[in-house]
Amino acid sequence: MTEKIEHIGIAVADLDRATELYTRLLGIPPYKTERVESEGVEVAFFRVGQSKIELLAPLHEASPIAKFLAKRGEGIHHVAFGVSDIRAELQRLKAEGFELLNENPKPGADRKWVAFVHPKSAGGVLVELCQDREKDDDHGG
Repeated sequence: MTEKIEHIGIAVADLDRATELYTRLLGIPPYKTERVESEGVEVAFFRVGQSKIELLAPLHEASPIAKFLAKRGEGIHHVAFGVSDIRAELQRLKAEGFELLNENPKPGADRKWVAFVHPKSAGGVLVELCQDREKDDDHGG
């Protein structure tokens, strides 16, 4: 069961430019930036109440974000929902007939376990599931 909107992911071509824009828009600086080499992105996170905005910029042309930008341009890339048991939620969604892009969670940005639901089975929206990753947890729940 989803517990909250964890974050909204926004694809951007230039992270520095977008970070400056969102800093002015939200009136706060990002609380964190990091590179996620496994996904080919650099990200910046802003806290907005109980949720976050994640700006994602490609590190190279083979990055999924680079492909997204080439096809659709800048804009909302995904909606992430926080869950307490990502493995159970993946099993529930699979049983409900959703197509999973990840059968198992993988390490993501901001110390989270993440997994994605294919947009074609979620009304055209890329859905990300996120679970907090404990310091010594290396198996996703």
